[in-house]
Amino acid sequence: MQVTPGDLLQKINYPSDLKQLTEEQLEQVCNELRQYIIDVVSVNGGHFAASLGVVELTVALHYILNTPYDQLVWDVGHQAYGHKILTGRRDNFHTNRVYQGISGFPKRSESEYDTFGVGHSSTSVSAALGMAVASRYKGETDRQHVAVIGDGAMTAGMAFEALNHAGIENSNILVILNDNNMSIDPNVGALKQYLTDITTSKPYNRFRDDIATVLTKISSMGPDAFKIAKKIEKSIKGTLLKKSNFFEALQFRYFGPIDGHDVKHLVKVLRDLRDIPGPKLLHCVTVKGKGYALAEKDQTKWHAPGLFDKITGEIKKSKSEKPQPPKYQDVFGHTIIELAEQNPKIMGITPAMPSGCSLNLMMKAMPDRAFDVGIAEQHAVTFSAGLATQGLIPFCNIYSSFMQRAYDQVIHDVAIQKLNVVFCLDRAGIAGADGPTHHGAYDLAYMRCIPNMIVSAPMNEEELRNLMYTAQQDDMGPFVIRYPRGTGVMPDWQRPLKAIPVGKGRKITDGEDVAILSIGTIGNEVVKAFAELNSDGFYPAHYDIRFVKPLDEHLLHEVFQKFSKVITVEDGCIEGGMGSAILEFMADNNYSAEVVRLGIPDEFIEHGDQPELWSECGYDANAIIEQVKKMGIKRSAHTIAS
Repeated sequence: MQVTPGDLLQKINYPSDLKQLTEEQLEQVCNELRQYIIDVVSVNGGHFAASLGVVELTVALHYILNTPYDQLVWDVGHQAYGHKILTGRRDNFHTNRVYQGISGFPKRSESEYDTFGVGHSSTSVSAALGMAVASRYKGETDRQHVAVIGDGAMTAGMAFEALNHAGIENSNILVILNDNNMSIDPNVGALKQYLTDITTSKPYNRFRDDIATVLTKISSMGPDAFKIAKKIEKSIKGTLLKKSNFFEALQFRYFGPIDGHDVKHLVKVLRDLRDIPGPKLLHCVTVKGKGYALAEKDQTKWHAPGLFDKITGEIKKSKSEKPQPPKYQDVFGHTIIELAEQNPKIMGITPAMPSGCSLNLMMKAMPDRAFDVGIAEQHAVTFSAGLATQGLIPFCNIYSSFMQRAYDQVIHDVAIQKLNVVFCLDRAGIAGADGPTHHGAYDLAYMRCIPNMIVSAPMNEEELRNLMYTAQQDDMGPFVIRYPRGTGVMPDWQRPLKAIPVGKGRKITDGEDVAILSIGTIGNEVVKAFAELNSDGFYPAHYDIRFVKPLDEHLLHEVFQKFSKVITVEDGCIEGGMGSAILEFMADNNYSAEVVRLGIPDEFIEHGDQPELWSECGYDANAIIEQVKKMGIKRSAHTIAS
């Protein structure tokens, strides 16, 4: 749905148009930009509160910087909607996150203003430093490099690694710390308290207001004067804060904290900082959801609320009189509490996604047994390993695509030591509108190649519960359970828990000619396909593999002894996935069969609704029907019955 922008905003197609305005007009631009984001997201969906919080910063940056020559890197990208609108994408912003529309994240192939593709957090400082070093090497001394990173993203180890390196490079880089005390959920950890201490230090705040302007003037007097000024400033800052400034200790020039919603002051400060050489950090205090009262009040809920009435704030949900299946994440959230009530060894761990994975339910019910460790997947895995060494059973819940960031820890700290860590991989398979940075395409492949690992995928909510129950039994070792984003298929999902034999699949439907082997919830697309196939005279068999490691060899012997035509279906990459495991089994046992693998092809899949992307990739119900008809023999129901 198209929305008309305000009077000034509709005249701004690119930052060059923004620069034609006076500083007095920037407040109106900010108001119009904020309202445009509210108008469009309310009717089309998308991330919401993060971009509202950086409207003034976005306008000020593009007003002062010479983008795209000056390079601006947004961390994660949830906050980059205003950036997209001001850089040539205002009129197609309504296609944001829609199939074949613009991406919800900065994307290099989409615009020259998107200097770096960002979907996972905490990469901005490393990327901007690389750009700054490259510019220094090429002699581009006039080029600015700015990384905008949230205080939530700053909790990741990669951000600290980048700051540590940047402090010794003396390259022209400005890190802007967008401090709103939030990521998706409230921030945690010692850094949060440290930033609060800085923000509330009144003597320090009085001092810092004029420091940038003074240093800019001194720097024009020559390098010796500038060095003396830096020493004086460092001494005064240390006295006022009564302890070392963390960022100064890393050789960064620290400025702030300043009000991130005062666009005129931001323009002044950014203009001053532009003329100060070396690594700098500007601490901006903002409010996530700024300008929309409900989002300011409940920032977690309004991170990505879906469609909503912008006047009343009512979030629109589909209504049905029938009981609806739950989200898989909620099945996890309720089931882990049920298990933990029975087993005192169970602990819950998540890296900054308690509401996203529903571990927040356990954190509320059992606060001493559930941990949000911040945006730190590597730490989450090894912290879990440490718990496991002491006889506890950690359920480490990490989105499939985020688990890629902790792969070494999975191997080195868990698998080699055969520790009973249960990896619950949420958002496995096609994730939807977040696109290629968030699709959980690779976990079946990257987990099944690790020794000592059990790798499973439930077909429905009941199986998810039972796999969780199975994983917390004695001596299970490293155990993976992967499941998708979205709702399940069973309104009556809360059934009694029971163990599933490890490595045991199941036959769902017997049949003739063609055997379909599926793993995980995509098996429900196979079930959906059977109604049409049977009505058209095709009667394939359907097996739910359930475990890609270890494979159910008894079941597979049955399949290859009976069928010469096999179709594998998975919501994961074809390269190295479940279908590859089936081919390996076939080769190892000297079977000969025609095997067709359906799944995510060897390419990065863009954003869109899950059914749209299943269809594009060729493994939805229609694609399964088409493949069976190519391979099978048409029969009548009477022939099968006889």
